[in-house]
Amino acid sequence: MALGKGVEMALKIWVTVKPQAKKDEVRKITDGEYIALVTAPPRDGKANRALIEALADYFSVAKSSIRIVRGQSGRRKLVEIG
Repeated sequence: MALGKGVEMALKIWVTVKPQAKKDEVRKITDGEYIALVTAPPRDGKANRALIEALADYFSVAKSSIRIVRGQSGRRKLVEIG
């Protein structure tokens, strides 16, 4: 979302991750709250990588523009997009 003159502001959302799901899926709960189901297990950062891939697909952005700001090892994460 452009603010003018090339200045961009990142979107921050809260995501609750459910690892080892049957399929990868992102569901919007409210404007800033999402649930992400990922098939990856919560080991060795696999679920975090799967989350980044799922969010990149959902928001149609590059994986490199998504960053987990808070909650690296928990199920509830603050994610920055952009």
